[in-house]
Amino acid sequence: MLKLGLLVTAAALAGAAPGGGKAPLLSPADIDPALVLPPPPVAGSAQARAELAELHAVEKVRTAAEEADARLDGDTKNATVFAGVLGPRFDLAKLPATSALLALVRESEKATVDRGKDEFKRQRPYIVDTTLKSCKRNDDPLSSYPSGHTSMAFSMGETLARLVPEKAAPLLARAARYGQSRIVCGQHFRSDVSAGQMLGLLIAERLMAKPEFQTAFAAARAELVGAGVAAR
Repeated sequence: MLKLGLLVTAAALAGAAPGGGKAPLLSPADIDPALVLPPPPVAGSAQARAELAELHAVEKVRTAAEEADARLDGDTKNATVFAGVLGPRFDLAKLPATSALLALVRESEKATVDRGKDEFKRQRPYIVDTTLKSCKRNDDPLSSYPSGHTSMAFSMGETLARLVPEKAAPLLARAARYGQSRIVCGQHFRSDVSAGQMLGLLIAERLMAKPEFQTAFAAARAELVGAGVAAR
């Protein structure tokens, strides 16, 4: 009965997906990017020049296959990027409690990252240097810091690592590769990705302190064990 009750609760939480009208679980008082992240490198500084040089160096040696993989990661901004680690049983269409939990992560992660982007207003690499052959150029030009893709990957990756601890290392390694794809594609500077990683991990940590999140987490854990995705 307890498991059923948790699953019902999680199903109700599924309505909390982005756009559902419910406030994120983390407020600005819970996590303020301006207080937990260092400012990005000053434009034209030695570090900023080094980060731009790295993007040119990566662009010069990236293969067509690496670029294609990075583009695919950029177009896949959800937890399905971890399916290769968790296996074919990790099918979110058949895991409503897990899907509901990850929707809660996404809500708070996006709201937090958006506050950071608004605070720092760093120019995208392809605005700083128009010769870069970035994969896409359709983002807000002042949205480089922190990397939202990287924050998503690490907030969800860390949550999944706690749900499936026996696969924590490969899950977080996958999040790191996902973040690196932003460098390969010339979408972000190195410090953007580092800030996204830091923020994503903090978001997951602070969500775990929220009772509503803990309830959804317990339901997802039971579901993943029952589906054979996680060990008992």
